[in-house]
Amino acid sequence: MKPSRFTEEQIIGILREQEAGAATADVCRKHGISSARFYKWKARYGGLEVSDAKRLKALEDENAKLKKLLAEAMLDNAMLKDVAAKKW
Repeated sequence: MKPSRFTEEQIIGILREQEAGAATADVCRKHGISSARFYKWKARYGGLEVSDAKRLKALEDENAKLKKLLAEAMLDNAMLKDVAAKKW
């Protein structure tokens, strides 16, 4: 996945700028983003503070690590069952 040009802090700043009364089209043009991207950000980061966004990112990273560990454990378990099922 391609990394974003904007950090969470910048994204929240852009959303706050629009909430302060600027037109969405003007904000998008100023920062060089599409309106679709703006509304995706608004759905994800709307109502969050910078500290909340950092916490969300940390939780997402931890969740990804745990999912990877679970997948590896399940693969090992399946492999052991296959070996145990064979008659030597």
